[in-house]
Amino acid sequence: MAKQTHPTLLDIAKIAKVAPMTVSRVINESGYVSAEVRQRVRRAIDKLEYHPNALARSLKSQRTHVVGILLPDIKNPFSGELAGSIQQVLLERGYSAFLCTTEQSVQREQAGLSAFFDHRVAGIVVATLETKAGDEALERFTRRGMPIVSVGREPGLAVVDRVTANHWRGAFDAVEHLISLGHKRIAYIGASALHARRLRRFQGFCDALHEHGLDVRDEWIAGPAGDSGPGYSTLADGYAGMQRLLDLSRRPTAIFARNDFTAMGALSAARDRGLDIPGDIAIVGFDNVPLSAFTSPPLTTVEQPTAEQGRRAAQMLLERIEGEVEGEHREVSFDCRLIVRASTQTPAEQPE
Repeated sequence: MAKQTHPTLLDIAKIAKVAPMTVSRVINESGYVSAEVRQRVRRAIDKLEYHPNALARSLKSQRTHVVGILLPDIKNPFSGELAGSIQQVLLERGYSAFLCTTEQSVQREQAGLSAFFDHRVAGIVVATLETKAGDEALERFTRRGMPIVSVGREPGLAVVDRVTANHWRGAFDAVEHLISLGHKRIAYIGASALHARRLRRFQGFCDALHEHGLDVRDEWIAGPAGDSGPGYSTLADGYAGMQRLLDLSRRPTAIFARNDFTAMGALSAARDRGLDIPGDIAIVGFDNVPLSAFTSPPLTTVEQPTAEQGRRAAQMLLERIEGEVEGEHREVSFDCRLIVRASTQTPAEQPE
């Protein structure tokens, strides 16, 4: 079988009986072409199923209509909702998306950012946790004029806009909810004691405990042994973290999980150990992903406006790309909201 080749401007010109330059004018919508000739060219394009080579065109213009989106992973529903809302805005403005994931790997973060720059994306939305190497790469890109907007991440660069939710407040309210139910032994699952301290959710967790005279105990902070890098904590992290906490001689009566996926892993581990939720141990997540309402029992969680953050991030990036906004860093922060469901209640009677 002969190898199929992509049609060229010359192929279209032959069918339409015009010069290749005329075909180029029709495709690029530049210069005068009569309506009758334009129609002939369009028919030839449709017949040959021709699609312009966007990368080749970008070599001339130094810019594509493609935006890079860097995500921690695509398994967590938060990522899917965020990416979908970003793409919706992009499509409405004639842009498409190029997605890369880090999967808790700094090397993959670097590879994704490099791919964006090599493919001449028009701008980047970064939704991963900050890393030293990642921040250095973003700084290099901004020096070369690349528009960048972060979601959640704190890049600390004056020209990078940021969209976030008030994660500190959401975590503080979640822990206060558990304290109001009588819980005093409250654990955190989702990051190790060493690496949790850079997370705003963990800071809110600690501040709520301190506000009520309760200690933050290192043995009640459970996460991966190493740094999770730019990624989210996972179902497996939640399962393993809960197993470790339940092996303690003085175990917690309540759990605040870094995100809903981690909370779901913790739920599964508690059930496998024959515990009643929330009778024996209460669990709160964060994000309010759709599945959180359908766990057994339904998960108490903190809702952050994921789709709104994605849409606003895309709008802010396009404003930079199109030159509608110039100047210093902009930041938009959304409120979080506690959603109380059946996974929390007054703790079982246990000795202090």
